[in-house]
Amino acid sequence: MTWEMVFVLFTVGCMMCGLFFEIARPALIIFLTLTFFTITGIITPQEAAQGFSNQAMLTIAMLFIIAGTIKKSGIIDRLITNLLNSHDSTQKALLKMIIPFSGFSAFLNNTPIVITLTPVIRNWCEANKISPSKFLIPLSYATILGGTITLIGTSTNLIVNELMLKEGWQGFSIFTLSIIGLPITILGIIYLITIGHRILPNHKVMTEMVKEKYREYLGEVLIDKGCPLTHCTINEAGLRNLKGIYFISIIRGNERITPIKSTTIIKPGDRLIFTGDLSTISEIQNIKGIHLETNTCPPLDELKTNKTKLVEAVVSHHSSLLHKKIKDTQFRAKYDCAVIAVHRSNERIKSKIGDIVLKPGDTLLLITGPDFQKSGIEHDFYVMTHVSQNVYTKSDRKKGWISISIFFIMLSLVSFHVVSMFTAVLITTTLLLLFRIITPSEVKQYIQFNVLMIIACSLGIGTALSTTGTAQWIANKLVLLIEPFGVIAMLVTVYIITNIFTEFITNNAAAVIMFPIIIEISNQVQIDPFSLAVIVTIAASASFITPIGYQTNLIVYGPGGYTFKDYIKVGIPLSFLVMVTTILVVYVTWI
Repeated sequence: MTWEMVFVLFTVGCMMCGLFFEIARPALIIFLTLTFFTITGIITPQEAAQGFSNQAMLTIAMLFIIAGTIKKSGIIDRLITNLLNSHDSTQKALLKMIIPFSGFSAFLNNTPIVITLTPVIRNWCEANKISPSKFLIPLSYATILGGTITLIGTSTNLIVNELMLKEGWQGFSIFTLSIIGLPITILGIIYLITIGHRILPNHKVMTEMVKEKYREYLGEVLIDKGCPLTHCTINEAGLRNLKGIYFISIIRGNERITPIKSTTIIKPGDRLIFTGDLSTISEIQNIKGIHLETNTCPPLDELKTNKTKLVEAVVSHHSSLLHKKIKDTQFRAKYDCAVIAVHRSNERIKSKIGDIVLKPGDTLLLITGPDFQKSGIEHDFYVMTHVSQNVYTKSDRKKGWISISIFFIMLSLVSFHVVSMFTAVLITTTLLLLFRIITPSEVKQYIQFNVLMIIACSLGIGTALSTTGTAQWIANKLVLLIEPFGVIAMLVTVYIITNIFTEFITNNAAAVIMFPIIIEISNQVQIDPFSLAVIVTIAASASFITPIGYQTNLIVYGPGGYTFKDYIKVGIPLSFLVMVTTILVVYVTWI
């Protein structure tokens, strides 16, 4: 081994540890790794920048726009509402849900689909007294499986296809992967509505748990007439940085003031509602004119008004809040809301709200003001509650159907090799803008820049593995170890390594890191490189065992009240089923 190979292996290992332990946002960790390789001369600036102009990455960006346009039309909401019937059994309702949306995911990015459907399914489950935990993991898994059916089903498919074309190999057609995607999707759906349905837990969701035991979450302080804090602002009264407690609302007669701002004036007779640890409230109990009320705090629903709502939100992988204390984020001012509770792995974090350091997948129960939806929340949270009743006009639905029609006309042209995939999505996006179905500001909102950053930087890291000979060294060791056991053992090994990577880093990074390795394996062993590329493509998408490996798994993690163990119990059998099916189909078709 050369020093460059040792250096690359060490740096990539550190990157993977950073991603696994979530020390920073994934996009930042991967970007810093690419920067480090560039500064140290492992790759040239030109090689580092290649990923940012990659055609597949631009295709993915435009597919985000198309999916977002269809999502905003309300067509998906209406479809799931019509499909779910209150008289259906749980299994029948589950089947009616996951079949169409695994189909949708074959052509649309599954992240907006899951974001849209989660609150709809939650509401339906609540109305029918069914645990959402029976539905939300199947929703995520079904959309992941559906994404393996076509070239545009996931960003991973497009990235691997672009890497194949760059090597001079034959790429995927739009339906090449269907020979594997369809069988694993059908088998996966059968598993989810039979064995998986029985394994899935019956968890209560965060909102229910807080409502049932609201006195464990909320306390009340009464301001008497003689209190020296009257006519002071919250900030002047020193109530912003109290140890252990966090004020979220003021009840003033029939008025509810939520969230409390620093400039809010305290008046005699105010009831200040707080969340936090009662044992730490001694520092304000000694203030004259303040009384701590026990067992008088109003139920959670009484804090709501026409302008305020109770909202559940999941901290996203790319949130600007990650690894920061809530009190350091100017939460109230930035989002016009107050945090009532934070749950992680279906357990309440019992410490002062302001001191909680946020991580991906944390579920926040918020009481929101009227400006909550205008505060740019979509980049920091997956909102799992309908903040307001969505009313979609005929114009919205018309625009949605126009978008779908244009998109599928373009896909038909791709299928008959009239235009390339890039050209098709470029034309579709241009027409959506020309017909004013979307606005330029919405385009910016729909593009998931963090995903594009991960893809672009991962391509540069893949180049580092290849140019330094690190990929060849890894391939040599794998061939030496596995070749005596035959071709199937090699396919299984490639699949398992890729799948482990995707469970703990990201699907796109896993595919890009594995690609130069399979090139070297195909050079040393008589295996069609196309078959290895297919294995990597499917394995990189088939993330079922952890909530952190795939965005949709993280989205449903908190709202379903799941624990890490739930993903392991339900995901391992499905992962095994998908792996066996994939290996058999690849072996019969391409080996």
